[in-house]
Amino acid sequence: MKTIDELLTEGVDGTRVFVRADLNVPLADGTITDDGRIRAVLPTVKALAEAGAKVIVASHLGRPKGAPDPAFSLLPAAVRLGELLGTHVAFAQDTVGPAAHDAVKGLEPGQVAVIENLRFNPGETSKDDTERAQFADQLAALADAYVGDGFGAVHRKHASVYDLPARLPHYAGYLIATEVGVLKKLTEDVKRPYAVVLGGAKVSDKLGVIDHLLEKADRILIGGGMAYTFLKAKGYEVGASLLQEDQIPAVQDYLRRADARGVEFVLPTDIKVAAEFPDLKTKAPAHPTTVAADAIPGDQMGLDLGPETAKRYAAKLADAATVFWNGPMGVFEHPDYAEGTRAVAQALVDSQGFTVVGGGDSAAAVRILGFDENAFGHISTGGGASLEYLEGKTLPGLAALEN
Repeated sequence: MKTIDELLTEGVDGTRVFVRADLNVPLADGTITDDGRIRAVLPTVKALAEAGAKVIVASHLGRPKGAPDPAFSLLPAAVRLGELLGTHVAFAQDTVGPAAHDAVKGLEPGQVAVIENLRFNPGETSKDDTERAQFADQLAALADAYVGDGFGAVHRKHASVYDLPARLPHYAGYLIATEVGVLKKLTEDVKRPYAVVLGGAKVSDKLGVIDHLLEKADRILIGGGMAYTFLKAKGYEVGASLLQEDQIPAVQDYLRRADARGVEFVLPTDIKVAAEFPDLKTKAPAHPTTVAADAIPGDQMGLDLGPETAKRYAAKLADAATVFWNGPMGVFEHPDYAEGTRAVAQALVDSQGFTVVGGGDSAAAVRILGFDENAFGHISTGGGASLEYLEGKTLPGLAALEN
């Protein structure tokens, strides 16, 4: 895989460089609530601009249905990128139309433009190879070289991620190079003990990574909504908690395999419960109670780890040489249910080992709960991409950069 450093060595003064970034930031009423993904691409954009490239930044945002939708415009991201760069960033109100071509033509060496949400064009996400190829051809006409730096999208076989690199000289940006380096540390020559913390809502989202990590991890800690399917698989009643009944056989198989391989599966022993899901808008006090994991009342739902479990999980991470964490331990957006997630995050901060926060809600939780991002070994920008890499899957966007 060629890297951006090789492109810079070759020289980019006046060269139109297409940077496929991941500017898929969360928005609330048009305001960015977490600009982490924009900041992640800054080193690549800055390096290219300072070397005299004409930089064209492109990304998706949300899931528009192949047509323009103001709710998913990249304009707020373009404005924020300009603020972070300390310079004006041009914005094109289409992807491959007149506005995009005019914006690119108007660039001087060292300037940056952002084109509109790639998913406003149906060719970006099409499953039809011909339709994707046609859109990739149109994107290629805007540039002379391609830099892939949208790690959060490399697991998608989309036109700008998979098809476009084949049409231009292509290179990996600094973010992708860093992400791949980190993931190799989690899969090759891992320093032990190797602890994995998995949370989030659905166990079905994590089946592949659990299956793969059973061959690599020394201990796996389970939290979040997915924990209740594990508790049910052990014969516990889980009341009104989130439950995927159809996944119980798979979970029971994983528990058996873990026992046979000597992999420690760590499950909650106490749970914070309530009769209703908390109000995340008002953050009104929820008044949860704490019960044993095998004594959840029938009319109550589990919403966070209990204090005993939070302390035990921190202890299980204290001696780990490598830690990978993906998925919150509870409804961390509400202060009454944030302590389990906070305890895991603090354990990673306190760790002397190599710690990786696996993107998505975990990365959001770190920021929302006020942790210093530099206190972690690495915070990934791509939760889904990280998980698929750890499952051993071939990621289309990485394969395209390697060809």
